[in-house]
Amino acid sequence: MSARSPLDPESRRLAEDARRDRNWKRWGPYLSERQWGTVREDYSADGDAWRYFPHDHARSRTYRWGEDGLLGLCDRQGRLCFGLALWNGRDPFLKERLFGLTGPEGNHGEDVKEAYFYLDATPTHSYSRALYKYPLRAYPYDELLRVSRARSRAEREYDLEDTGIFDDGRYVDVTAEYAKAGPDDILIRLHLDNRGPEDATLHVLPTLWFRNTWSWGRTGEGHTARPSLRRTAPGVVTATHETLGTYRFFVAPHGNGSETPLLFTENETNVARLYGVPNRGPVKDAFHAHVVDGETGVLATTGEGTKCAAHYVLRVPAGGRETLTLRLVGDAESDAASEGFEPFGDAFDAVFRARREEADAFYATKLPARLDDDERNVARQAYAGLIFTKQFFHYVVSEWLEGDPAHPAPPASRLRGRNSEWKHLHDRDVISMPDKWEYPWYAAWDLAFHMIPFARIDPAFAKEQILLFLREWYMHPNGQIPAYEWNLGDVNPPVHAWAAWRVYKLTGERGTRDRQFLARVFHKLLLNFTWWVNRKDTEGNNLFGGGFLGLDNIGIFDRSKPLPTGGRLEQADGTAWMAFYCTTMLAIALELAREDPSYEDVASKFFEHFVAISDAMNTHGGSGLWDERDGFYYDQLLIDGRGGTPHVEPMRIRSMVGIIPLFAAEVLDDALIASLPGFRKRMQWFLDNRPELARQLSYKPGDAHHGGHRLLAIPSRERLTRVLHTVLDERELLSEWGVRSLSRAHRDAPFTLRADGQTFEVRYVPGESDTGMFGGNSNWRGPVWMPVNYLLIEALERYHHFYGDDFQIECPTGSGMFLNLSEVARELERRLTRIFLRDTEGRRPCHGEDGRFADDPHWRELVLFHEYFHGDTGRGLGASHQTGWTALVASCLEDLARRR
Repeated sequence: MSARSPLDPESRRLAEDARRDRNWKRWGPYLSERQWGTVREDYSADGDAWRYFPHDHARSRTYRWGEDGLLGLCDRQGRLCFGLALWNGRDPFLKERLFGLTGPEGNHGEDVKEAYFYLDATPTHSYSRALYKYPLRAYPYDELLRVSRARSRAEREYDLEDTGIFDDGRYVDVTAEYAKAGPDDILIRLHLDNRGPEDATLHVLPTLWFRNTWSWGRTGEGHTARPSLRRTAPGVVTATHETLGTYRFFVAPHGNGSETPLLFTENETNVARLYGVPNRGPVKDAFHAHVVDGETGVLATTGEGTKCAAHYVLRVPAGGRETLTLRLVGDAESDAASEGFEPFGDAFDAVFRARREEADAFYATKLPARLDDDERNVARQAYAGLIFTKQFFHYVVSEWLEGDPAHPAPPASRLRGRNSEWKHLHDRDVISMPDKWEYPWYAAWDLAFHMIPFARIDPAFAKEQILLFLREWYMHPNGQIPAYEWNLGDVNPPVHAWAAWRVYKLTGERGTRDRQFLARVFHKLLLNFTWWVNRKDTEGNNLFGGGFLGLDNIGIFDRSKPLPTGGRLEQADGTAWMAFYCTTMLAIALELAREDPSYEDVASKFFEHFVAISDAMNTHGGSGLWDERDGFYYDQLLIDGRGGTPHVEPMRIRSMVGIIPLFAAEVLDDALIASLPGFRKRMQWFLDNRPELARQLSYKPGDAHHGGHRLLAIPSRERLTRVLHTVLDERELLSEWGVRSLSRAHRDAPFTLRADGQTFEVRYVPGESDTGMFGGNSNWRGPVWMPVNYLLIEALERYHHFYGDDFQIECPTGSGMFLNLSEVARELERRLTRIFLRDTEGRRPCHGEDGRFADDPHWRELVLFHEYFHGDTGRGLGASHQTGWTALVASCLEDLARRR
């Protein structure tokens, strides 16, 4: 790896921003890619967010809580936004936002139907570049909807490329490139490359607008007087906002040098189109009416409004390029208001050159030198997607429940419906999202995984995000962390502590780490841990439920709802997640106890609690959740029987549920224990006086080179071997692309449960879901998922630390090749990274059979980072831009490179 230099310019900018010396992150790609169809914008009586605010309304209807746009950016509070609008002369309306199918419309749930890619980005957004492939034929809106509706869940999704719209290269590559000359000085280049055989006429409308914060009848934070966009000189728009200040938007002439027309309107709802009520003035979709429909009298005629656009009409030659340049500059730290200010020219070009070079220099300090060109390209795009998927997210639940004074009151049922128990929640932050189109809202356990790669490139942001979800305006007073906007009270796996612990260790060498961050996190996590114990261990026997726990349809039925069989589930994953939570909290407590002995007591608490959970998992009722016949951990269904004795039915589904018990593994070195006398004394008393529980620990004496250490883990060595025998069997859970979420053996031998006249079945489905559970857009019945694979890799390293090279296991099972557990971890990393890397034929498995990504020079270097991957082929599935947790592939690539 290249030597780290604190002097590279991007690292200096990060340090300045972290110290609050200069606000380099005020502007970024925080603009959502879909605001319509979200819970925030839903004021319906039935909670059908898709139907209440559909795509057809988005161009005409003002949003309440955010904005969306194409290849755009905004300030960190979403006040002033910039994005593109395009028209090819054939589409029925301007392309201002990405199109996709709603959950009910798609045969596998919500699904964006566009081709776009995040190419490069730095964490301060000093440089960023993204690509949108805009078809020159009429966009097939109706065809995508019609064919998708006709397809069954047994068929794959019908995607944009299936329509033939990109054939013969009849599209324009629209690249938005941003560079900052200063924190409030954003330079914009728009490159338009015609890939087709004929010249193309294209309307391009770079658009600047204010989010509507003035029409709701509210005052206070975030609700300001109406701002203004006003033409103040040829090619210059002055933006004035009460809290953001004054900015100037410069529009460079193009072609013959004549002034580019500036269009103005208001960011107000077109009530005439939507509701048949006369408009009071210019409205949000006036540019569409003016450009596409050719209507007159629809624009603001005063050269002023709250939404404006430069209107370029370009003739892009076949195989040629046109470039547009713009600049958004704040008055506060520039001379943009002076007569002599030159917004474009050589200095403009020099900034772009410098920022591109600085981006390369920054990543040279972060990525190992041993990465080859293809690996480096994948890693850079993974980080770019991670950075681009930050979003301004605004959702004040109390105001949303009440409705706004200037608008009709929501139905009374709203106060007892979705999220009504989260009135304290006040989201108004830039947050790392799973996917800004398919998941334009945070998900607590997704975000935890995002922070691992973020910690490598932006430590301050990683720590801020971890802390944010534990603050009093996020965390529920009862200690629960909000899950996601569709159901804030749902239960995601408790991985926040693990993320905090990993971020702590990744962002500093021993002796220089941020202990204040760790202590702040730990105190709040104590509340969350207590919530879990009180709410999810209903019988007080240390066997936990938790519902779907992020694994959607992995079970035989929806685990978040009352069971159709009656009774209750004791979940192997729910219990194991809590054991994992214990070992992580123990590790944090022991770290803090190095300097503050008061943490030794709480470390003892987590030590003993882990042992109790592990014992219950292995022995409660005889064998706990362990199945001796199969050598695997399973959920158990408990149905009340006669005499009060429940009937216990193991759910013999070999799935990720039975792998999660391996995650809870922590090694305690004798040297550390010896340095903490209070903890050592309590632990020894426990081992001496609770021998029936002490068997849950393993001890390895030291030698001349290493001290002794103890292993806290759910499986014994023998059980670990048996579980891994199944995990590493390619006929079962191991695929060419990582560990599957469900055993392939269930393809021919599905698990079936019959109860009360009903039949329930789980079978191996390597691709898209064949069930409508959780909307049908997520499948844990066969595909490979990056986050749980990553946790397994880390766990194997911990087991190797304890057992050493002597513990060897056949990998793959039946191959005759034996590896130690660290080598097994590397093998899993290699399989995961191969999903994204070119094979011998130049194909990336993640792109499936689409030959363009192998053969076409305009597609070949592009990479998508999907939500999960086909268990047999590695093809990307689910959300296509879920670079959040799938960016973990960059961590795997880096780890493999360092070990070469």
